Amino acid sequence: MKSFTEQLWFETSSRRAYINITPRIDSSLKKSGIKEGLCLVNAMHITASVFINDDESGLHHDFDKWLEKLAPYQPTSQYQHNNGEDNADAHLKRSVMGREVVVAITKGKFDFGPWEQIFYGEFDGKRKKRVLVKIIGE
Repeated sequence: MKSFTEQLWFETSSRRAYINITPRIDSSLKKSGIKEGLCLVNAMHITASVFINDDESGLHHDFDKWLEKLAPYQPTSQYQHNNGEDNADAHLKRSVMGREVVVAITKGKFDFGPWEQIFYGEFDGKRKKRVLVKIIGE
């Protein structure tokens, strides 16, 4: 069994963003040389997310609107966590969207369903954050 690890870094110019990272993860898979196995992709920061969904701008807008209704940024005083910080909403949004994804690898390619892509979700941006890619298999 082989193992491959890579770290990806993101720094968004906005507080919230949704980035299709599938091409970068696919590049990691090619570098790994693994043809059969599993790929774990996880956000290494508590206010960011990795998830699988469709790459459609209307859907991303809907995610953003829905998450803002669930955990609005303002007023920041509504959250006990915001003592010297203003990112409690980002922690909650991450909890809803998830920490990681695992994708099967067959014949050197990801086993995606129709329209599936891997996304990095940022909920407290404007600073550098890390995503871990861990691929195991043969």
